[in-house]
Amino acid sequence: MIRLAREDGLWIVTLDRPDKANALTAGMLGDLAEIVEAAQDGARALILTGAGKVFSAGADLDAVRTGLATSPLWERLSGALAALPIVTVAALNGTVAGGAMGMALACDLRIAVAGAGAFYPVMRLGFLPQPSDPVRLAALVGPSRARMILLAGQKIATDEALAWGLFDRVVPRETLMESARALVADSLGASPGHAAALKAMCGGRAPRATG
Repeated sequence: MIRLAREDGLWIVTLDRPDKANALTAGMLGDLAEIVEAAQDGARALILTGAGKVFSAGADLDAVRTGLATSPLWERLSGALAALPIVTVAALNGTVAGGAMGMALACDLRIAVAGAGAFYPVMRLGFLPQPSDPVRLAALVGPSRARMILLAGQKIATDEALAWGLFDRVVPRETLMESARALVADSLGASPGHAAALKAMCGGRAPRATG
């Protein structure tokens, strides 16, 4: 349910459970974390995307009942993404929801197809988000807008997400992957050390979250 394609230093990771809106199980989260951790040594750029028309609905509901919503796997995954010294792009093929927001927030750039939205219904569901998610969210959109998403449970539409800075670019569905590849092309053509240094200068290597 997680596909990995490797193309001359570019790793493309795809959530591939479209019949369930790419809802994440513990096994999928573990596979994602292992792939991202392996990318520390093997990748020069990484694109994270999904199959179908939804990026991810967050945690699988059956898995939530057995404790997945509070699993440390979420923080392990987002921490590994944030720590990568390479350019990472979340190519959002549709709406991103719940815990799946964490992996998108941990990427350097987020591009989305028209019609994609974002929501994180932790207030309604009675769960706390993983510790790094509100910090990264507020850094992107500001504290008040982070409260709109987390405290007020608002669903953010495409245009609003773009205006807020939650999405960096909105593209037609048919050009999503082409656009994502274009964003990592310069990095793939540079030396790994140069790319890592530029990313660090942009504040792109956040420290691993604890807790």
